[in-house]
Amino acid sequence: MPSDFRAVLEVFDNQFPGRDYTIEITCPEFTSVCPKTGQPDFGTLVFSYCPAAKCVELKSLKLYLQQFRNEGIFYEHVTNRILDDVAGLVQPKWMKLTASFTARGGISTRVLAEFVASK
Repeated sequence: MPSDFRAVLEVFDNQFPGRDYTIEITCPEFTSVCPKTGQPDFGTLVFSYCPAAKCVELKSLKLYLQQFRNEGIFYEHVTNRILDDVAGLVQPKWMKLTASFTARGGISTRVLAEFVASK
């Protein structure tokens, strides 16, 4: 997968860096492709994080996520890749990504990944 996917991600200054608060972003239209079958995968991504100095800009997040539309990638890999890219740029105090994928063949999958900043 191209590493330049994250180049579209942008941040802005957190105006309340001294306060711990949670930002929750729900992305109900995530799509990627199963690398085994070539079938489309549909999921809902929920980002929860406590910002430090920066917050993720939403339009750039949308454009970043749309790049996975034709990418053959397993649920576990895409969840951790997205968390690494977003948390790596935003550098939050903590971030959790919950990826809930639509059932296929009677099986649904939910992947949770977390990032915690070093103190």
